Amino acid sequence: MQIFKEMIDMDMTEINRLLDEINEDRTVPRNVRNMVEEAKNHLNNEKEDMAVRISSAISVLDEVSNDTNIPIYTRTQIWNIVSMLEVAHNQK
Repeated sequence: MQIFKEMIDMDMTEINRLLDEINEDRTVPRNVRNMVEEAKNHLNNEKEDMAVRISSAISVLDEVSNDTNIPIYTRTQIWNIVSMLEVAHNQK
């Protein structure tokens, strides 16, 4: 059980780093960066259960990935993050 918690913690650290990377990219539209920040806030909300946090973040990221103004490479980054979150959710 402890091993799974450590794996999820490592995944969350990596996911937060990737979300920060998108937020710092000034070629990404501001509304997209705001939604990425919202997803990050959901993930780091200690008041919620991990499953709820992950589901909320996935929902926001799914929505933002459909934005027509998002650069293709950013969309790919978001899809990768969503995949990582789904794996973490299934490990929970």
